[in-house]
Amino acid sequence: MSLTDTGAAEAPHDPGAPDCPDGADAGAGALLWDSEETLDLRLPAEFTALRAALTDQATSPRDADLLDGVPTWGPTPTPAGTFELAPVLLDRDLPLIHGWMNDPAIAEFWELAGPQDWTERHLRAQLDGDGRSVPCLGMLDGTAMSYWEIYRADLDPLARFYRARPHDTGIHLLIGDAAHRGRGLGSALLTAVTELVMERRRACTRVVAEPDMRNTPSVTAFGKAGFRCRAEVELPGKRAALMIRDRVRHEPS
Repeated sequence: MSLTDTGAAEAPHDPGAPDCPDGADAGAGALLWDSEETLDLRLPAEFTALRAALTDQATSPRDADLLDGVPTWGPTPTPAGTFELAPVLLDRDLPLIHGWMNDPAIAEFWELAGPQDWTERHLRAQLDGDGRSVPCLGMLDGTAMSYWEIYRADLDPLARFYRARPHDTGIHLLIGDAAHRGRGLGSALLTAVTELVMERRRACTRVVAEPDMRNTPSVTAFGKAGFRCRAEVELPGKRAALMIRDRVRHEPS
């Protein structure tokens, strides 16, 4: 991989990776994130001050929540069973998530294999942050089987490289239990969670994801869940598919 004079990465196309459609945003395939990671981005001072003022006026916790109260979203039915996002509790969930991160199939894309404190730092950055990213366990019929990050894509460095809209919501996902992989479960859960986001976040009109283009099962699962690949973007260490699912608005009859 080489860098052009503009700082954009030029990488050879992987013939085994899924292609974005011809309607992808022009030029987006040449974009490169800077070195500032998602979890290190700080909100503008004026936004933070406004949020503090709104917090004082809030009548419920959700009124001041950047993601509209993920802990209150509750269970949702799926073809595989009842699914629920349970926000991570570090003391309870760290060993399980650390084990998943050291699964070679997951480590290839998440790059968090190693000692437990690596996973802990990743989780703490969100748990101790400003609330724009919420790490969750995915509970299927009461059993933890996946890990999710629900985040504000419009407040993320990704927003610098696509036409972000206010309240765009992002999803990161891994299926932790190998027994649940390769069964089409990912697309079913993505469909359910995306619809849950749209239901609980009325100001959100789009859900955004950026899976690694090499991760064909993930890209395919997002596609089956109604996401469209709008562009290929160069991120640190990977070429990602920028995938977006729009809210479907039903016209009154």
